[in-house]
Amino acid sequence: MDRTWMNFSRASNEYQNRVQSFLDFAFHNSSQENMILCPCKKCGNIYWHYREVVYEHLIVDGFIRGYKKWIFHGECTPSGASSTINPGYPYSGYRQYVREDDMEGMMRDAFNMQSEGFQSFPPNYVASDDYNIGGNTFIETKRSVPDAQPNEEAAKFYTLLGEMNEELYEGSKFLKMSFCIRLFHLKCLERWTGNSLTMLLELLREIFPFAKISQSCKDMKKVIKDLGLGYNKIHSCPNDCMLYWGDRRNQQSCHVYSKSRWMNRDTEDVNEDECGPQSIRKLNKILRYFPLIPRLQRLFMSSKTIEFITWHHDQRTDDGLLRHPADSLA
Repeated sequence: MDRTWMNFSRASNEYQNRVQSFLDFAFHNSSQENMILCPCKKCGNIYWHYREVVYEHLIVDGFIRGYKKWIFHGECTPSGASSTINPGYPYSGYRQYVREDDMEGMMRDAFNMQSEGFQSFPPNYVASDDYNIGGNTFIETKRSVPDAQPNEEAAKFYTLLGEMNEELYEGSKFLKMSFCIRLFHLKCLERWTGNSLTMLLELLREIFPFAKISQSCKDMKKVIKDLGLGYNKIHSCPNDCMLYWGDRRNQQSCHVYSKSRWMNRDTEDVNEDECGPQSIRKLNKILRYFPLIPRLQRLFMSSKTIEFITWHHDQRTDDGLLRHPADSLA
């Protein structure tokens, strides 16, 4: 459908009439408690408002740049049996997904992009210093005023959301991202090596050349990392007596046993002076560290855990009696 009208002058009758048509469609397909996500440049499909407020925002600020497919308001790419068409609405080609894997909910929790059915906070809450977890804070207000342009995390979220709605191949019940995540899950459960997964992907691409399958294990890891499931690599002594971290980041040998940080191709120990400029050095051992702060942030952002995380503040009975460890002075 032609969306060039979204770039028309916001003072024109054509633009205002089309905005009303958009609101009719959005409230018919995606409203929650008489509110929808506002797609204006300032709200960025993050904040919920009533029809009159959304209309005002779209007239004053206009649509967020590039929002040509109304995925937050009931329009999705065709998806075979996993989606249903709403025959009662005059627009054609619009579908709403019914996902069993809750992939979209997982992504919204990971990026703190709350939408219908997944919001951890009331729709009229925005940033404040009351609940400070990595800058994601909320207080009640009538209108939110986020940044005019999506930040890096928001841009990454929109990119992944587009990939999430991309079918593995035409007519498939699998989506590209869900296939990637499930296959990588099998890799972790069965302890496949990266090379074995890459070989499997190459075989699958030969058998199903029409499918949108990742090229290698490295490509799949990029998707996993963008979902916030990455880790940091810290060089370690093979005897587990020290980490090459902090003040010892640049050391080349263990300060306890003088064990070299590196090994040669034959996995034999080598000293620093034996590794010339042409040598290909391999680390003796690597510690894979899952950063704690992003995990704590995710607990506060997840719609499934926020209720338990805030229990002490919101639901604990504070009457001076000792009935829970949280009632103690410590």
